[in-house]
Amino acid sequence: MTIQAAIGKLSSLLGQRLACSKTELAQHGASETHFPLAPPDAVAYPETTEEVAALMRICAAHRCPVVGWGTGTSLEGQAQAFQGGVCVDFTRMNRVLEVSQADMHARVQPGVTREALNDELRATGLFFPVDPGANASLGGMASTRASGTTAVRYGTMRDNVMGLEVVTATGQVIRTGTAARKTAAGYDLTALFVGSEGTLGLITELTLRLRGIPEAISAAVCAFDTAADAVNCVIDTIQMGVPMARIELVDAATVRAVNAYAGMNLPEKPHLLLEFHGSETGVAEQAEVFGAIAADHSGARFDWATKTEDRNTLWAVRHNAFHAIMAMRPGARSLVTDICVPISRLAEAVEACRTDLESAGIDGPILGHVGDGNFHAVLIFDPEDAREEQKVIDASNRLVDLALSLGGTVSGEHGIGVGKLPYMKREHGPAWALMGQVKAALDPDGIMNPGKMTPPRN
Repeated sequence: MTIQAAIGKLSSLLGQRLACSKTELAQHGASETHFPLAPPDAVAYPETTEEVAALMRICAAHRCPVVGWGTGTSLEGQAQAFQGGVCVDFTRMNRVLEVSQADMHARVQPGVTREALNDELRATGLFFPVDPGANASLGGMASTRASGTTAVRYGTMRDNVMGLEVVTATGQVIRTGTAARKTAAGYDLTALFVGSEGTLGLITELTLRLRGIPEAISAAVCAFDTAADAVNCVIDTIQMGVPMARIELVDAATVRAVNAYAGMNLPEKPHLLLEFHGSETGVAEQAEVFGAIAADHSGARFDWATKTEDRNTLWAVRHNAFHAIMAMRPGARSLVTDICVPISRLAEAVEACRTDLESAGIDGPILGHVGDGNFHAVLIFDPEDAREEQKVIDASNRLVDLALSLGGTVSGEHGIGVGKLPYMKREHGPAWALMGQVKAALDPDGIMNPGKMTPPRN
């Protein structure tokens, strides 16, 4: 049983839609962050669920590793083929299959991106709310249990995936969930596959919860003297029950980078980026309450944007932050890490992280979805300097220690992959071994995205 034997049979199945050129292999072996190139042995481009099932049966017969691929925007090496094998690229499975306005859901193939789905929904009065920043594929977002800027109001992918079609490690096609809004029938297999990072099966269809486009949307940016002031403002806002749609933090270093990258002139201070959704009256009331809270935390007068183009300009500050940060140091690489802590410990966590990075002499701008206690640090290093890279890895380890000591998690949204695999036992204890048992039951030969998420097999 060999990988090459599997590739030979897959070539007969897919023809020219099985690629083995060095260019395509390299494209599917790269990461946006610090992981080394890890190309697969072949890239498959299926167009139907039946082809995915046939592909899986061939790979299972030859014990060939299989790694799913959406748009390649994951940050912990989830889509890289560290053990070789076949990368299954879902970009050709990119159709919106059904939109039900009455039931407020959509059925889509996994290669549909979130922006493409919302373009399709423009005339319906509905939208899909999960926004991780990148124009990621919906299959990839489900596989990593993505969240993003709107999670504080609309939840993560866990809350917005109603059902799935999945091809298992043996090539069987199963469906989880229904179009009903709730169920008490059996194990929640949808929740099991959402966030499993392709280690249990390949998602070939998703049923997604849609939301009504708000009557009024208003966005704002507000500067603070310190990150602690900004975060304490967030805590008070959440505790007051103000229904924020988005509430994002960018620190002074991030603002400095965005100013240089996009030609903006924001004060080089920590900022909160805000958005309110609701009725005209409701949005105005929410803004007034937030303004009073911000004033108690050194918040400067903030600028509002209600026109779509003005809101998009404002949110470009957040969505372009990573590229702006990397542009400040050409040739550098980054370890992009995230943690999530209880909201009451958020200010403590952000300040401790900032103090640690400054003490270590690490360039590490901080930003994140602070409305749900989740923030990121972009740790920058010279890839040619092994000592600097190790210093960044050590800082990431300390950030994990911080999260766990505060009752938090090692990752709020980036997931595990291989990057955070060493931390799983520390967070989950014996439950991590149980995850390994689930993996072994559904993927007995260990071919589904091997080496990720669960304990190594003996």
